[in-house]
Amino acid sequence: MGAIVRSEQQTGAALSEEGPSQYLTFLLGGEMFAIPILNIKEIIEYGSLTTVPMMPEFIRGVINLRGSVVPVVDLAVRFGRKSTEVTRRTCIVIIEIESEGEKQDVGVVVDTVNEVLEIPQTEIEQAPSFGARIRADFISGMGKIAGKFVVILDVNHVLSIDEMALLGHVGGAEPEMTALPA
Repeated sequence: MGAIVRSEQQTGAALSEEGPSQYLTFLLGGEMFAIPILNIKEIIEYGSLTTVPMMPEFIRGVINLRGSVVPVVDLAVRFGRKSTEVTRRTCIVIIEIESEGEKQDVGVVVDTVNEVLEIPQTEIEQAPSFGARIRADFISGMGKIAGKFVVILDVNHVLSIDEMALLGHVGGAEPEMTALPA
């Protein structure tokens, strides 16, 4: 564990519509999901989480990643499932998302990381309008691998800081803000 996956950021280089794209695949509750490799910063061993009071249930806590505070999201809970059971294969995938033009790192708890796969664009179907166990707006596509589907997540939507904050507020997890004396 503790292996680092470093993606080379391609500035200005667009991927061909016909060429394959690389995705990190992982298991969550027995189902396979994928995230574009260009969003992945690294994979770390699960541990050293600091819980933060008054957070939504899907926020497991924060970690210190080389001096930066990184929130850690339990994707299973985010998808309306029961919390991920921590095993020796459980890990945190550090993902870089973009929100309002700014980049931010977010960790996601996954059962186990599988592998990096190349999926040709011709093997990716559009997100279904129904029939998936998660909201369709979280899905950027359905990849076909060896006759099975893998859910390709839209990380900027799944991990949207604004939407997660809104969900926390609606669920009553966010306290009212009061001015502190200066």
